[in-house]
Amino acid sequence: MMQHPDRLIEAGPPCVLVVDDTPQSLRFVMRALESAGMTVLIAPDGHAALDLLHDAVPDLILMDAVMPGLDGFGTTVRIRNDPTLGHIPVIFMTGLTETTDVIRGLEAGGVDYVHKPIVVDELIARVRVHLRNARATRASQMALDFGHRPTIGTDTAGILLWHTPGAASVLSGGFPGWKVGDPLPAPLRTAVMKLAAQRPLVTRQTIEVPQGNLDCVMGGTMNDGSMCVTLLLKRPKEEERRLAESHGLTTREAEVLLWISRGKPNRDVSEILKISPRTVNKHLEQIFAKLGVENRASAAAIAVTTLSE
Repeated sequence: MMQHPDRLIEAGPPCVLVVDDTPQSLRFVMRALESAGMTVLIAPDGHAALDLLHDAVPDLILMDAVMPGLDGFGTTVRIRNDPTLGHIPVIFMTGLTETTDVIRGLEAGGVDYVHKPIVVDELIARVRVHLRNARATRASQMALDFGHRPTIGTDTAGILLWHTPGAASVLSGGFPGWKVGDPLPAPLRTAVMKLAAQRPLVTRQTIEVPQGNLDCVMGGTMNDGSMCVTLLLKRPKEEERRLAESHGLTTREAEVLLWISRGKPNRDVSEILKISPRTVNKHLEQIFAKLGVENRASAAAIAVTTLSE
């Protein structure tokens, strides 16, 4: 899976990647798009397009379907399977006219078809529509991710309807083999269905994944009845690390503070951590001094706030 957090092309004119093995076609489409005020990147084949996508993420891709080597269909499948690229709309350009070819393009992940020979006005109109839709969707999804809320949309049967880019990364990391375009992994679908059946009394389900625990938190219900579910991956000792880094605590002090924030009395903390109650008290004294508080309640409140950010 590629990770390219710093290579998004969001500001300024729309950026379109044109992939075509015919130089004349590349020049024709490039001139048409540039005349419409768009920035154009070009690639002569599928492999070159994937290499270019290591360094820049365009707003939209115009993909020639038939190319030697890695064709447009195969290239689009690879793009769709990468969580960092799967949001980019792909419009196929091709002289193929059979219904089976159109279906193949849509199944590969394309959002539209433009037939050759290209009609410039039609091409620009289709590109603008998909750019507008893609940017609006991307903005709303990234707003969730920037708020540390990787989120999926599902129906009540656990069918995946959409996901934010951050959620795609959580899914591919937590469930090896999952890729963009796949249905929800069975354990996650079961958890989502339980949330749907037990809401509003139950708003959280937790499942184990190789990296730790994945909390599935009900975020709300849309007008069409679909659900928004936030995916929170909790790695072992992650909460302790966050407390230690945020407040300059030692590892043991962070462990004590975590259990205090969960409402555990000193006796229980000593048993959980296998240290004496007297040692717990000593750690608490250091915690209070570092946090600038005088009691357990204030320290617990600070810890809860830190872990919820």
